Amino acid sequence: MADTYSLIGGFYSKPSPPLPPFFLKTPKLPLHFPSKSMAAHFHCSSNPRPSQPSLLVFSGGTAFNGVVEELKKLTVRVAHVLPVSDDGGSTAEIVRVLGGPAVGDIRSRCLRLADESTSEALAVRRLLGHRLPINPQQAKSEWYKILEGEHSLWEGVSKPYRETIRAFLAYFQNEILRRPNESFCFSNGSIGNFFFAGARIFFQSLDAAIFLFSRVSDIPAESLVFPVISTNDRLTLGCELWDGTIIRGQNEISHPTNIIGPVDKGRSSVPALPSRIKRVFYMSSEGTNSLHEVFPTVNQAVLDQLSNVDCIVYAMGSLFSSLCPSLVLLGIGEIISSRPCPKVLLLNGSHDRETSGFSASSFVTAITDALNRTYGNSHNCLRNLPSQYINTLLVPKDGEIPIDIQSLSSQGIFDVVIVNSIHDPKVGTIFDPVSLINALGNVVSRYMRTKD
Repeated sequence: MADTYSLIGGFYSKPSPPLPPFFLKTPKLPLHFPSKSMAAHFHCSSNPRPSQPSLLVFSGGTAFNGVVEELKKLTVRVAHVLPVSDDGGSTAEIVRVLGGPAVGDIRSRCLRLADESTSEALAVRRLLGHRLPINPQQAKSEWYKILEGEHSLWEGVSKPYRETIRAFLAYFQNEILRRPNESFCFSNGSIGNFFFAGARIFFQSLDAAIFLFSRVSDIPAESLVFPVISTNDRLTLGCELWDGTIIRGQNEISHPTNIIGPVDKGRSSVPALPSRIKRVFYMSSEGTNSLHEVFPTVNQAVLDQLSNVDCIVYAMGSLFSSLCPSLVLLGIGEIISSRPCPKVLLLNGSHDRETSGFSASSFVTAITDALNRTYGNSHNCLRNLPSQYINTLLVPKDGEIPIDIQSLSSQGIFDVVIVNSIHDPKVGTIFDPVSLINALGNVVSRYMRTKD
């Protein structure tokens, strides 16, 4: 069906011929929604809390989520920097049909930061965090029920929120209908991802979509979520192994699967890589070499934050497919190496497909190589030392990553702190959130005292 709503002055015009019933109930879009520049102004004009330290956290969308709530007790002045190359789960289906950057990791972090202090806030979070059934027909049926505003998930959501959220969900559906040659599979679909995609396409701005999502989910104004690359284009992550093998796609690198549905990011029985990972890079059909490699520009807002925060954190998680995609971009290594602040690596508690056989110093080497762009374009390589990028290691107690103190010392890293851990049946040893944030707070406090 090619006929769709058109947008006139911010409102839906009357379609002809008629669209399916749920569109007839679609609320009007607001006349004045914030633009990208307004979003930037909002963040700049928020009331600062100088007593709280400011952090920038590089992470993916899963592992660090478990400590976000506890981190709020230390500070809300946190810039969360996330990749836009996740191509697993329902994100992959959105990118396949509608194109654009992957928003799953960003949506996941925004939900973790969302307000929970009122019953309405919880209702909005529950709605945007909902996933549809695995069965495609059941998923499609439930999606239509949500779109029509008749699902129980809308209970507790007031009319202004309901109309705003439904408007962008309808816009998302509208975009799908405009592509009649593509059959969209709603299986395991994330309502938050659908909302996010609808907002991004409507505004033609990922930053504006994040701003809208942040306001709808009532994220504290000083808690910022940044895509490491601000783009409306699809980006594909690639990696080169030491044996020369090239793997295309973040999910193929970390958790290969041919199943549409939830991606198991725990300790699963995925096959081992034939060789260790040498580097990660971005790919496109318009690339400039045989690997179709492209060199996207880093989000300037990330560089601005890096230049001013009190502490830089490399979070635990998938080292090469979640962390390194943010580190290999031009400008990141330059600024981090120049900063005198704490630069803290939160070490994983267990090995995964990407880090089999790694020691603690191996993680440091991989991060250093990514920031130096050691194996990329020779004209853009840096020669900085590991200690210019990492000066503190927080290590979960009883983790399975060997802590090779002598090798770390040779890299110039002497501050290694053991933190209490807990056992997660899915992923193994992980940080105890309270102990981790206490340890991180101690590191930052030492720096703040010397700064004063």
